Amino acid sequence: MYDLSAPHQTKPSPFPVAPYALPYSSFMPKLYNWCQSLGFSAGKIMPSRAFCSDESQGYPILLMTQHFGTFPFDHGRVGGIMSTGRHGPHAAHGKDLVIVQASHVGYLPERDVFGEYSRWQTEPAGCSTNCGKIHGVLAPYLRAYQRACQDIQVEMTTTGCQLTLDKQYLSTDNTEPQLVLDLGQMLTTQSDSQITALTLPNSAQTFEASAGFRQHLQAFIDPAAGRQRIGAALKPEFFSYRHAALAADKTGVHQLELNLLDAMPWIVSSASPMLTAAQVNTQAEFDRAWRSIVQEPAYQGKNLLYLAGLHIDVSPPPEQRYPLTQFVPWAAYQQLSKGAQLILEQAELFAALQAAKSDNPDQINLDALPHP
Repeated sequence: MYDLSAPHQTKPSPFPVAPYALPYSSFMPKLYNWCQSLGFSAGKIMPSRAFCSDESQGYPILLMTQHFGTFPFDHGRVGGIMSTGRHGPHAAHGKDLVIVQASHVGYLPERDVFGEYSRWQTEPAGCSTNCGKIHGVLAPYLRAYQRACQDIQVEMTTTGCQLTLDKQYLSTDNTEPQLVLDLGQMLTTQSDSQITALTLPNSAQTFEASAGFRQHLQAFIDPAAGRQRIGAALKPEFFSYRHAALAADKTGVHQLELNLLDAMPWIVSSASPMLTAAQVNTQAEFDRAWRSIVQEPAYQGKNLLYLAGLHIDVSPPPEQRYPLTQFVPWAAYQQLSKGAQLILEQAELFAALQAAKSDNPDQINLDALPHP
């Protein structure tokens, strides 16, 4: 029996980048001064970062150290996932608390490409994926989508439209992750017992497309070209992914993949999958992390500011040591010691940062630190 039901899928919320991007050299002093305006005490603030372990994240850490006057606590796991089990120790290390969580994506300005980054320390020097963890998670999903775009065949006729589907798309007994077509939308019926196979080769079957799906295909398919690949007509509204093994993960090892799974059709079919994935992960991590923060007893009665955003690692030229990292804010959770709590959405968060001063008289000179 063919399973015509598609798993749950969630279209990601819009995440504008260009209007909200801040150079890290501006973002950090503004963040510090914003904390001061909220009543945080100079010299008593313990910052924390939830960043990927990638070396491209070192520049933001250095600037956080410079402006807050102490090396930040580490909340981060590979891929920009927050380790929520570290809340208690973080709370014990400062009177007032700041957390910055960020997924990251590389950017090559000379090619206007997201998802790659120059690795000048490699031999021979070259570019590689960034974030590598996100790339590794996406790879099998991207392959499955690209294969489906090639495998699914479409043929317009004078009376209708026929879809030829490989049998892997008609069964749930496949290697995970599995691309699942929404056959209820794509075919004329919603019950396999009513589907009439027009041809029965060994590995594929041909079905009549629904009127709605045929109308969708008309913008992509040349009716005079005969049978052809579905290609870009396979939009995210018509498929999802099933990966049942992820639901059994109780350790959090696959948290990044869980964050991306529901939105994966929009990620793999986007113009920049690595950028879209980093945006989706930031959105999912904020929703997961702030809920854990408000339930953490050690954070109660403390001033706390938690920001989630996106790091764009602008790849440096050979003579430059660090990337020109841009921070794109997404959302923030603000908690004051007297009990006031507030969630700031992207535009509100950006406005709060823009309103803060960009000069920080309390910043330390890293070059003047004492040496043993």
